[in-house]
Amino acid sequence: MNNQQQAKNKSMAKDLTTGSVPGLLLAFAAPLFVSNALQAVYNIVDMIVVGQVIGGNGMSAVSTGGNILHILTFLAMGFSSAGQVIIAREIGEQDKESVRKTIGTMFTLLLSMSLVVSLVCFLLRDKVLELVNTPGEAYKYTMDYMVICIVGLFFIYGYNIVSAIMRGMGDSKRPFMFVAIAAIINMVLDILFVGYLGMEVAGAAWATVIGQGFSFVYALIYLYRNRQSFGFDFKPESFIPDKKMVKRLFALGIPMALQSAAVTISQTVVAAWVNSFGVVYSAIAGILSKLNMMVGIMSVSITTAAASMVGQNLGARKYNRIPKILAWSFSASFVLAIVFSVILMVFPNAIFSLFTSDQEVVTGAAMIILPSILSFLGAASRCFGFGIINGSGNSRLNLAVALLDGLIARIGIAYLLGWAFHMGPQGFWLGDALAGFMPFFIGGVYYLSGAWKKNA
Repeated sequence: MNNQQQAKNKSMAKDLTTGSVPGLLLAFAAPLFVSNALQAVYNIVDMIVVGQVIGGNGMSAVSTGGNILHILTFLAMGFSSAGQVIIAREIGEQDKESVRKTIGTMFTLLLSMSLVVSLVCFLLRDKVLELVNTPGEAYKYTMDYMVICIVGLFFIYGYNIVSAIMRGMGDSKRPFMFVAIAAIINMVLDILFVGYLGMEVAGAAWATVIGQGFSFVYALIYLYRNRQSFGFDFKPESFIPDKKMVKRLFALGIPMALQSAAVTISQTVVAAWVNSFGVVYSAIAGILSKLNMMVGIMSVSITTAAASMVGQNLGARKYNRIPKILAWSFSASFVLAIVFSVILMVFPNAIFSLFTSDQEVVTGAAMIILPSILSFLGAASRCFGFGIINGSGNSRLNLAVALLDGLIARIGIAYLLGWAFHMGPQGFWLGDALAGFMPFFIGGVYYLSGAWKKNA
């Protein structure tokens, strides 16, 4: 291979092992933050448009249907995150052939999973809605939203694959372009379908699916046109899964998928408990979910940047940079969490009124202020824990976090406060928020032990 071709193949990957740590972290995290914010915004627009046009029943449907959709994407989130870590490590090791095999395997494996998950969920759609205690008044709306979103799972999985590949290569700007397309299309179609064409909750679901579809297609076209610098030729034989890569993806992807699924399942269990108190509390839960989503994008963006940087630096054996990466990621996320908390405390009614004009919901939403602030701070603390755990690719520790944080702590504390202490919905939300600090403590012990160096 000549030098010119080598330069082409290397051009899309960015070196995160040299240069200013805060500068690289900011440059990587900023586009992720904006792109994740756009994703959150178009999900929130669903809630706002539906809430203003239809009311509490529509909000309940979007909230419940959104929780179900999050569960269905746990494989996409887990395996794409695993692929990102693996690619970051391979980039640090300068192993281009392994990068190519990982990419082809990810595409085939995850897109196949999306089809299987879609089919199974469609066949069990009635059972799923019964399982989460869907309020009777919102049942039809929730069914419409869920079934239509199932159609879009293929695009959601595809977008996660492409974004994970780019992030593993140290590129967070192109994923921003991809999600910007989905966000703009979704917001425009939301207003058109729900506000003007009267398509109700189904209109919001179709707006989301169409936006995601255009985003994924655009991403594929872009990558194909830049396949030389991308390092993947898109030939049919390149999509044949490599046995070694399948094994690596499953070894890390299953714990990461369980981690994502466990948190989502526990939140869905909590939501089901809340739904049993009626449609007003279900609508309030929807507001809390969207507030947490907005702050969650901060946590996810910084954590993703930190994990990629940790992965590359471990691959290059530059251990002295790891403490700096973790310290800067935690500091930045904590400051942002404080800012969000102050805004919520100063302007609570103004924020709640954005979602609905239903005064019963707006007034009742005051009970989520404390759970929201605790969730904000918990999200900030997770940047440190997941930065070192995900970045080092420790599959066993990921599984431990999935069980302790995702299931035992969240469901256990929520049950204790909500049912045993008779605090009801507010107790459920407080329990879920307090459990969010678990990854910080687990990751802290892991970091102090120094075991992450051995894992490298």
